[in-house]
Amino acid sequence: MTANLATAGVDSRVGGAAAGAEIRWLGGRLLGTTGGFHISPRMTGEQDFAPVSHRSTSDISTSLETEIDYEGLPQGMATSTHMLAGAVAGIMEHCLMYPIDCVKTRMQSLHPEPGARYRNVMDALRQIVQTEGVWRPIRGVNVLAVGAGPAHALYFACYEKIKFSLSDAIHPGTNSHFANGVAGCVATLLHDAIMNPAEVVKQRMQMFNSPYRGVLDCVGSLLRHEGPAAFYRSYTTQLTMNVPFQALHFMTYEYLQELLNPHRQYNPSSHVVSGALAGALAAAATSPLDVCKTLLNTQEAQAVRHISGLGEAFRMVYRMGGIPAFFKGVQARVIYQMPSTAISWSVYEFFKYIITKRQHERRLHGDRDGDK
Repeated sequence: MTANLATAGVDSRVGGAAAGAEIRWLGGRLLGTTGGFHISPRMTGEQDFAPVSHRSTSDISTSLETEIDYEGLPQGMATSTHMLAGAVAGIMEHCLMYPIDCVKTRMQSLHPEPGARYRNVMDALRQIVQTEGVWRPIRGVNVLAVGAGPAHALYFACYEKIKFSLSDAIHPGTNSHFANGVAGCVATLLHDAIMNPAEVVKQRMQMFNSPYRGVLDCVGSLLRHEGPAAFYRSYTTQLTMNVPFQALHFMTYEYLQELLNPHRQYNPSSHVVSGALAGALAAAATSPLDVCKTLLNTQEAQAVRHISGLGEAFRMVYRMGGIPAFFKGVQARVIYQMPSTAISWSVYEFFKYIITKRQHERRLHGDRDGDK
């Protein structure tokens, strides 16, 4: 990640009058430097750092308050901050975009019933509301919200930790696209382990004429008739889809951040644009795998009931619709992922920034009380 030594990353050990004070950039990206560079308050037209010989404690406090580096988190707080921000982002992302997700599942059906054949996303939403009720597009959202919180908490915490550690090992102080991709892949393993059962239940309830009365009824029916393995039947397919999806997603997001937000400050518009474009590209590229995952999760009665693996799912999709079948619902998937990833990144970056800012304010307040 492009090095941007912002003032909030300065360790509390920086002395006010020490000309050669050690500067530690938290987050593991800059371990330490020595010399005559100290942090000065940023003025219009000035660079971030200027060589000075002495600084007072009050000046350092002022500069710390002026610039909060939410990328460089306080030691001992980073993991909890990433987990809390990630959990909120995941819940909001999935809940706000759930109606479009419902449409995507319906449009990926290989043999839709006459009442579930839609021309496009808006036509699908209109028909679902008119024929099945206004609440039908959000049926099953509760199970997804329950799974999204812990799944995204682990997802973002794991991603940030591996990204910074691996980037430092490869190119200290710089952004590594390879590290971003690896971090996204590893984070996906934890995320999907939690989310896969929720995805199965959610998609069973999203299907046209779903026979389940509610989430508990769906879970009980799956356990009785298909066993616990039903909740992880699509896990390998989910990973096969999400590993390249997340690698492409994170690499694209970080690359766009380098272009749109090179100083890596909190910039909502850059997070929204980068997230939306990254999500759209990754969604389109992995759409065939998503169709196979939906078939494994729903086990459509019109197809074959016990499709048990990715290879069999691929063959079944091709047999029932040829190459075009692999791109069923791609429009809905891209429309879902663009705002979904935009919401996820903007909410995540916002909460990370707010939480980190408050942590720094508390630290500054404690340091001032100690000086008194």
